[in-house]
Amino acid sequence: MDIDGACQCGQVMYVAKVQAQDVTICHCNDCQRLTGAAYRVTVTASRENFRLTSGHPTLYVKTAANGRRRMQYFCSNCGSPIYTSGEHEDANQVGIRLGTITQRQDLRPRAQFWCSSELSWAQDIRSLPRYSGD
Repeated sequence: MDIDGACQCGQVMYVAKVQAQDVTICHCNDCQRLTGAAYRVTVTASRENFRLTSGHPTLYVKTAANGRRRMQYFCSNCGSPIYTSGEHEDANQVGIRLGTITQRQDLRPRAQFWCSSELSWAQDIRSLPRYSGD
């Protein structure tokens, strides 16, 4: 599947080719902090199938508890997290943040990780009042 996307302000843009089944949710504490949300949703692409078309994201390196370093790329203007990558064998993949993808409605998560860190209410919001706007 061909996708494209951008940060909130449009300064950083990209195109990629992904497999629609490669969408996951992560509930780990790092992802909660890095996104400012209950969990992070990512679609994985091979490095060779991901290309920036505009702008230059800023890099933040996060060292995980297991010692692995994750490269977190975000827009320096609006702060949107855009994608992540790793080192060594992990450098061959890019984790694209779902919220930046234009075609995000077509990408459905297939697995969840770090559920031990999941917020207790994260999967139980169907009973909350719903509004079509603000």
